[in-house]
Amino acid sequence: MIPLSILDLASIVQGGNASTALANTLDLARHAERLGYRRFWLAEHHSMTGIASAATSVVIAHVAAGTSTIRVGAGGVMLPNHAPLLIAEQFGTLAALHPGRIDLGLGRAPGSDPATSRALRRDPAAGDSFPQDVIELMHWFEPATPGQAVVAVPGNGLDVPIWILGSSLFGAQLAAALGLPYAFASHFAPRLLNEAIAIYRERFTPSDRPGALQKPYVMLGLNVTAADSDEEARFLFSSGQQMFVNVRRGHPGPLPPPREGVLDELAPWERAGMEEMLAAAVVGGPQTVRWGIESFVERTGADELMVVSSIYEHAKRVHSFEVLMQAMQ
Repeated sequence: MIPLSILDLASIVQGGNASTALANTLDLARHAERLGYRRFWLAEHHSMTGIASAATSVVIAHVAAGTSTIRVGAGGVMLPNHAPLLIAEQFGTLAALHPGRIDLGLGRAPGSDPATSRALRRDPAAGDSFPQDVIELMHWFEPATPGQAVVAVPGNGLDVPIWILGSSLFGAQLAAALGLPYAFASHFAPRLLNEAIAIYRERFTPSDRPGALQKPYVMLGLNVTAADSDEEARFLFSSGQQMFVNVRRGHPGPLPPPREGVLDELAPWERAGMEEMLAAAVVGGPQTVRWGIESFVERTGADELMVVSSIYEHAKRVHSFEVLMQAMQ
């Protein structure tokens, strides 16, 4: 069976708050660990009223402390928002607290709108130095040399696997050049999926770093809403559909409850845009989910799947991950 992992946004639902969202995140991670999921990642977003994972390393610490075996990490840290040394110290601290369990996925997007980027003191051109920042960050995790003026403590000499995240061809090229594992955000930007993974695999160059990846490794984001029946799953999926439409309309907010007839209310161009963004989605009961995931893996050759599930009711969301794992086993 292909390894399955979870990307969680610590979603704040309508009528909920950040405290409940973060409690649900930890509860989901504990269920994921029990069910056999490989990783539990959180994403950096800022000024989003429906997402509680802005302080990503803090939430990772919360989840890692409340679990014992599942790998926990960032999917990802938006590196242009931060000094590489600071991220090395944060994730070095996490790795010191939870040896062998911490992952660090890196993206070059701001994870925010222009006004929020300015509030973060982010230089609009910061993304241009992303490759150099990744290389610098990798340096901080190397063992310190005698007389080294600046050292990441904790950080230097620790094993913190670095992933490159992307939704375009840029990340694929960078991951291939640096010999790093690559995670593609097909769960919201599937248009360049096939081209990106082809470039990554064709151009992959193994690194001579100790313990480095020796062949390409691709993890793909996939929206999955599973339930006991196809009908129920389609109904639960309507929360995520509403969320994406609200984002496209410029009104992001808390995750709305599911409701019937969402698609019928959309203008043709809105429906087309939403369906394009959510093209990498598997929605249904156990048999439908198994068939959909097997087809997606066969088409893409993915080495691992990072599952995203935007379900309003926490118990239903936990059950979705249970149905998924049981269907694949």
